[in-house]
Parts: sequence; structure tokens; C-alpha cells
Amino acid sequence: MWKKACETAAKCIAEAKEYNKQRDSFVGPFTIIKLIGKNAVEVKLTTEFSRKQPVFPVSLVKPYFQTEEETFPSMWNNPTPPEIVAVETSGCRGSHSRWEPSPKEMKGL
Repeated sequence: MWKKACETAAKCIAEAKEYNKQRDSFVGPFTIIKLIGKNAVEVKLTTEFSRKQPVFPVSLVKPYFQTEEETFPSMWNNPTPPEIVAVETSGCRGSHSRWEPSPKEMKGL
């Protein structure tokens, strides 16, 4: 009985990608080649999806919005780190005190 259960579990794990909950609900983005009638679009599929039908109903198509990383690439690829400036605190009120975390706060660190 144990062997049968292990075989069943292995089969379920092997087929996990085919199970609907494990799949991505939407993939893409794809370029729309043309509109076919009022209710269908033909898209240019990547090689990964080359065996799929390239015509989809309009109800399954979602608009694509660029991320900030794609819109402003120089903002995300800045090779120079920001300059760290030391701040003098002597003479400031409370500069002699020190915060020490409680044991409860240490667990979260």
C-alpha cells in the first residue's frame, strides 16, 4: 500500500504543471498582428508557444502596461552608489542615550 501511495504522489508531482492552479493565468506580452472580425485577434507567439493556436478571443486579451523599470531603465541601472555622509551628533540633546531592543524586538531582526 505504501508503494502505491508513493507512486501516486510522484505522478501528481510530475503532472503539477498541467494542473490549472499551478499554471499562470495569463502569459505574454504578445504583439497583436491583426484583428479578425470583432471578436478575435491574431498574435505573434514566441517559440515557447509556437505549437499553440495564434488566434484568441478578444475577451482573453488584456492591455499591457510597462513597469517603471522598463519605462525608466537609467533609474534602475545606476552603477554609482549614493554618497554616505557622516553626521556629527555631539552636543545634541539625547546624543548620550542609546536605544537597545527588547528581547521581543530581537526575534524580529
